Amino acid sequence: MAKCHRNDIGSIALDRPSTATSSTGNNFRLWTAFTGAAFRRKIFDAVSCGASSRHRHQLMQEMLNDTGSQSQPPPPTTTMKSVLKEFNDPKKADKVVKKPNSNGKSEKLADLLNLVETETAAETKRKVEALEELKRVVKELQVEDKERNVQAASRVRSLTKEDSEARVTVPMLGSIPPLVAMLDFQDSDSQIAALYALLNLGIGNDANKAAIVKAGAVHKMLKLMESPNEPNQAVSDAVVANFLGLSALDSNKPIIGSSGAIPFLVKSLKILDTNSRSQARHDALRALYNLSISPSNISFISEADLIPFLLNALGDMEVSERILSILSNVVSTPEGRKGISIAPEAFPILVDVLNWTDSPGCQEKASYILMVMAHKAYGDRQAMIEAGIVSSLLELTLLGSTLAQKRASRILEVLRVDKGKRVSENFGGNMNAAVSAPICGSSSSSSTNLNGKECLVEEAGMMSEEKKAVKQLVQQSLQNNMRRIVNRANLPQDFVPSEHFKSLTASTTSKSLPF
Repeated sequence: MAKCHRNDIGSIALDRPSTATSSTGNNFRLWTAFTGAAFRRKIFDAVSCGASSRHRHQLMQEMLNDTGSQSQPPPPTTTMKSVLKEFNDPKKADKVVKKPNSNGKSEKLADLLNLVETETAAETKRKVEALEELKRVVKELQVEDKERNVQAASRVRSLTKEDSEARVTVPMLGSIPPLVAMLDFQDSDSQIAALYALLNLGIGNDANKAAIVKAGAVHKMLKLMESPNEPNQAVSDAVVANFLGLSALDSNKPIIGSSGAIPFLVKSLKILDTNSRSQARHDALRALYNLSISPSNISFISEADLIPFLLNALGDMEVSERILSILSNVVSTPEGRKGISIAPEAFPILVDVLNWTDSPGCQEKASYILMVMAHKAYGDRQAMIEAGIVSSLLELTLLGSTLAQKRASRILEVLRVDKGKRVSENFGGNMNAAVSAPICGSSSSSSTNLNGKECLVEEAGMMSEEKKAVKQLVQQSLQNNMRRIVNRANLPQDFVPSEHFKSLTASTTSKSLPF
């Protein structure tokens, strides 16, 4: 085994350029003649042969200095261990690792943070300025200066028109009581400014609606309308609009209804019916609809003679569906059903609505009103039949919407049962005998009653009379209305009914009618 000597190694590799004294400079030239692999091998031999730590340090420094002139300097943490590891590990191709350029992203993030901070500061400043303005406006409302009050009320109206946050902040600052107090002013400008400011405060805010009513605004509004002088029409429209907004809250409905607002709304509706202010007319109808939802207000509606007016107003397609919606609420109470029953021409008007094929919503609501009336009020069924409801119902079961067909079928079922009872009274004499099983206990017929045949024959005879009466009614209705159905369906005049259509007359009940 070849022995390695410290001096030999030093003569070959440890002479540095700064200490070289040879005239030939062979040591330096020998250093540059080695390849990288040969040089690493020499280092390994020197270390493995017990080179001192001083010589190893010198070798490491010279290798780093030499390689640094050819490539980038290694990191300052490079040690002999890393060099040995590089020698022992298999040589791998160097991979170029691209480090992300974080400088650009950092700059963008910093810019974004600065922008957010700037926007936040601007937003905070804007909110502070808005709050200060609201405080100034409310303070103007509270001073005893009429002109300043009117200007402040107008400002509240404009600030709260579309700003939901302002609708919350302004009442918290105490704006509702002074606005309600302004309704006592005698000039219409002050009243209108206060009314529309209160109207905007209540938009989409139930807490403000309750606070306005609690502050006594309803009674002050009605007091404006009850003044001896004829109220300004603009003030009246503003009061109607306020009642519409305030009545949307369920807890306000009984309060407004019992305050006397319903007669005012009915009176306004009658006045508005004669002119072209359609917006105020719709507001009055919608306010009455909101109030009719509360059962406690139905008696006030009946006392105000609203039901006959609404029935007579049916036919105006602009408001007919809203009117029927109000009547649908009215019919839910006994007072409301009585008001509809005693109204002149109530059933002919409602039956005529069933024939409005171009308005399915009106048909559905009218059929609901008639269905409740037929189910609850026995005396009204004859009035419905006299008004020609059967033919309209049969037509509705063929041409109406699904909901209208079901309701029409229910009404026909009620009328069929009622007609059957009346037929039984005519043919049987005693109604109880017609609807109950025949009593067959006489001794003369005891042998026959053993099998029950005679009782069955009598019962079948009674039922056959009922079936004949109902069948005749259905056939007459179909014959009378065939031409009208054909015209409404835009069919040719020589239209021949199908077998399916003819089969409808063969049934004694309405269950066979299509839905």
